Amino acid sequence: MASSQASALGEFIRRQRELNDLSMRQVAAMAGISNPYLSQIERGLRAPSEQVLEAIAASLQLSVEALREHAGVQPATEDGDGEPAVVTAIREDPRLTAAQRRALLEVYRSFTG
Repeated sequence: MASSQASALGEFIRRQRELNDLSMRQVAAMAGISNPYLSQIERGLRAPSEQVLEAIAASLQLSVEALREHAGVQPATEDGDGEPAVVTAIREDPRLTAAQRRALLEVYRSFTG
């Protein structure tokens, strides 16, 4: 991952963490990584592995694709049926908090599930 992509990814992760009102320590613990490592990722000094990226995404209740997209990395394409576009849009909208995402997904699933 290029330095500018790592920097964009780190900035997006930091903004999402702050929007979710989570400390760096909380997200690091949820993702199973050290606080200094998350700090380096947020500052664009380190590019996370796929496994770490997945853990951070789960901690922030985002899709890995949303994190990649905001870093300027092409999202991985899925073979077969992926999740519905509305679910993807909810997960990827940076304006939504984690609680808002959960509520919207719950409402959507109650109508379609």
